[in-house]
Amino acid sequence: MEEKLVLYIDIHRLHERRLRISQIAKQLKISRNTVYKYLDMTFKEAVEEFGPIERKKKLDPYRDWIVNWLQEYPSISGAQILDWLQERFPDIKIGESTVRRYVNEMREIYHIEKTAEPREYEAVDEQPPGKQMQVDWGQTIQKTIHKKDIKLYFIAFVLAHSRQKYMEWQDRPFTTQDTIRCHEHAFQFFEGMTEEIVYDQDNLIAVSENAGDLILTKEFQQYVKERKFKLHLCRKADPESKGKIENVVKYVKKNFAIHRVFSTIEDWNEKAWKWLERTGNYKVHHTIKKRPFEVFLLEKQHLRKISSPLSDNESIPNQIITRNVNKDNTVRFQSNRYSVPIGTYTKCPQVKLQINKEQLIIVNSETGEILAKHTISSEKGKLIKNRNHTRDRSQSIEVLKKHVLSLFPFEGARRFIDKIYYTYGRYRRDQLLLLQKVAKENPQWIQAALNKCIENQLYSANDFRDVVDYLRHQQMNPVQVSQVFSTNHAPIPVETRDLNTYIQRMGGNIHE
Repeated sequence: MEEKLVLYIDIHRLHERRLRISQIAKQLKISRNTVYKYLDMTFKEAVEEFGPIERKKKLDPYRDWIVNWLQEYPSISGAQILDWLQERFPDIKIGESTVRRYVNEMREIYHIEKTAEPREYEAVDEQPPGKQMQVDWGQTIQKTIHKKDIKLYFIAFVLAHSRQKYMEWQDRPFTTQDTIRCHEHAFQFFEGMTEEIVYDQDNLIAVSENAGDLILTKEFQQYVKERKFKLHLCRKADPESKGKIENVVKYVKKNFAIHRVFSTIEDWNEKAWKWLERTGNYKVHHTIKKRPFEVFLLEKQHLRKISSPLSDNESIPNQIITRNVNKDNTVRFQSNRYSVPIGTYTKCPQVKLQINKEQLIIVNSETGEILAKHTISSEKGKLIKNRNHTRDRSQSIEVLKKHVLSLFPFEGARRFIDKIYYTYGRYRRDQLLLLQKVAKENPQWIQAALNKCIENQLYSANDFRDVVDYLRHQQMNPVQVSQVFSTNHAPIPVETRDLNTYIQRMGGNIHE
């Protein structure tokens, strides 16, 4: 019975393509009466008569995902659905033709039509390996995770022989400096550069083309002079000169970017580079009939090596970028994590990055203090860590505890510190170091703060620090504070609110 339901679907599919009854009967090798019979039935009637299709298919576990994507984005292609499946389920093993057939079947079952789009063909002469690279810019409008529209900008590079691609995105328009920086990143990605680079007539690199004489912007002219490559500027919409990169820009827009939701530019670039590895440079190219990354392995032997960094000139000036510090005291830059000293996340949640050639300098946004210096890694997904940024383990935990106790020569101090010591097993060193720091910097306030913490059962170094900050904020001398908070005296009616209220108003956290 299952075969009859499949036959019903095939008959209606061919009929929707405007095939005549005789043509349908001939193609499916059935009688015309059978075609008439099945065309007179609704899908519901066919299911009731023949029963549902129970044959399990490889993509059935992902059916809900696929149907939801089709319903939300009716124009989505089978190739992009395959890419999204591979992105969300890295272990999936499925062929593109299988996905395409399954997608078409879902469209039939759920009546989801796709608008036909004409296919674009290349008409470009093939280039020898290492000869030419093409460059172009593009932009898209994406939905954010908050359902708002945002305009994104990208620059794309493609090696004309192998079709190996590279791209980089920004959430602001490109400048000439951005363009030069991305060229350097592309050369690192390709592990070399071509003899010639082809561009559109873009105002980022060219001022004008005066009767055939190219006039470049000052910055880009200096860059071309130093990198010593031939530059060819072609007219817009000129497929005979730069058809390869125009197809790449379309490919990026229609396969990677379309329907994708934006969160942060760092996350967007990471997904773009993974897409290149998984799809853009991996799938068989329809013109050369080979995988770009395989052809690239041969082409890169013909590329000019980039061994020395650029000299100190104005072609690539220092950049300054703002970044948030992660909870693990690292900062993300170009898909890598770079360490900052322990405690930076708490004290300075946002930093500035200065890029000076091969060096990344991380600076405190408020004070301008240099927090860390790292050599920029050309790899992806790495943790670049300075040994000096780890916790200080040279002092034993017991010695540290004794030293902290010596800073609290007050009644109840040992019980208070022991309570913290055993409550925060994994973080006892951090807690003791914070108590030590606060006690050394604020000796006149620690007895009153200790009494208040014990009275309110606040057994945390962070709470202790906040109470000290509160006392100092009130600008009271130690004698007055001690009298107000001492447990041996009747409370003086100074406080009208709970201490937690004051601490929260100061921006502190009463609990860790």
